[in-house]
Amino acid sequence: MDKELIRKMLQKCFVQYHHEGSLPFGEAEFDEIHIKIVAQKKEEPEADLHDIINDAVYEFLST
Repeated sequence: MDKELIRKMLQKCFVQYHHEGSLPFGEAEFDEIHIKIVAQKKEEPEADLHDIINDAVYEFLST
């Protein structure tokens, strides 16, 4: 799965939670989130990628 596409989708999702501009974490944390997103999409191929990303952002913000 294209890493840059996921990065852009994450950025857009964070804007919804009032985090303007760049991602509120470093490259290592992005890699962790990217791996989780890709793994979940492989486990649930019918799941919508936007929903998976929204869940990942919510989980990040709530922990």
